[in-house]
Amino acid sequence: MIRGLGWLCAAAAMLAAGHAHAEGFGFDIGDVMGGGPNFRGGSYSRSSPIPRGTVMLAGYAPGTIVIHTAERRLYLVQGNGQAISYGIGVGRDGFRWSGTHRITAKKEWPAWTPPAQMLRRRPDLPRHMPGGVENPLGARAMYLGSTLYRIHGSNEPETIGQAVSSGCFRMTNEDVVDLYSRVPVGTTVVVKN
Repeated sequence: MIRGLGWLCAAAAMLAAGHAHAEGFGFDIGDVMGGGPNFRGGSYSRSSPIPRGTVMLAGYAPGTIVIHTAERRLYLVQGNGQAISYGIGVGRDGFRWSGTHRITAKKEWPAWTPPAQMLRRRPDLPRHMPGGVENPLGARAMYLGSTLYRIHGSNEPETIGQAVSSGCFRMTNEDVVDLYSRVPVGTTVVVKN
């Protein structure tokens, strides 16, 4: 299911438009991110509607990230059969996938360059957007294998726990900064539907 979806990433969620105009870029960033009436862009520290916690999760090596799409949870496996649980936003219907990858890169306040396929569909998007609080990728991004999928931040905490992206996994900026600080490049990521 990953083949043919190369243009996809959470930043491409084309759901109901919000009205958060990204100043200087001439497009509605709410359209790109899945938007909605509560989209506001900028806040770094708004908390997740799904609080972080510790749960029991056996069967994985410590340090592994396990994503349960149906549960809308990302787990970072710790020792003693425990894991840190984070709420996430996942791919909407038709954009969910499963598989195993590794984190191949990590970036703080990543820039965003829409893929050519996305620009063909949305010529109004910027060709490049520098990192920052208005950027669709949020405070941190962890890139998954050779795919265009990422685990990344979001300035839309109301979307956590929902299926709104085009295949990426979004977290609040607060949670993605916490996860980012705990995992190195090379971390195994197991995605289950």
